[in-house]
Amino acid sequence: MSSKEEILASIRQHTQTRYEKPDLERMERLVYSDKVAQFCTISRAVGGEAVVLGEGEDLNAIIRQTYPDARRIASVLPEITCATFNPDDLEDPRELDGTDLAVVAGEIGVAENGAIWIPQTVKHKAVYFISERLVILLDRTRIVDTMYDAYRILDKEEFRFGAFISGPSKTADIEQALVMGAHGAREVLVILK
Repeated sequence: MSSKEEILASIRQHTQTRYEKPDLERMERLVYSDKVAQFCTISRAVGGEAVVLGEGEDLNAIIRQTYPDARRIASVLPEITCATFNPDDLEDPRELDGTDLAVVAGEIGVAENGAIWIPQTVKHKAVYFISERLVILLDRTRIVDTMYDAYRILDKEEFRFGAFISGPSKTADIEQALVMGAHGAREVLVILK
């Protein structure tokens, strides 16, 4: 018997009360009456920002107004005309170092925690994490209530790589001091189309 099997056998032997796995289909789940409003509120609570693109508003103008100092703007999206380079044109992901802003597409938003599923649609997934700021475009009709709902959708679709991102990167490991941008973008703006 391996160490892992011994440990699991010991846990099973010493478990006093056992519970059956709940029937997830019959469980009452969170349902938000206004998923977009809930998503925006939670996005702000986790340190990010979410805005709803108004009728006739220029997406590129919003990005430029929000980040006027951004010089290196990466995007593969054809509607992002303010991008200064296409990250897929780079051979080495290390060339992404120094990217001020990346504009990417999100697939699914989650109202309960402000997370967005971002599938890899670029050559180098480092662009999602190395840029100082991240703008995520998301179709507002693709916001679901809970992570459970999001995973049910993901279970039916095939993605090579993807990540849930909720607000800017942050950690409070060292002396319990909050540090933004420790493992990824320092700022995250979600634009709901």
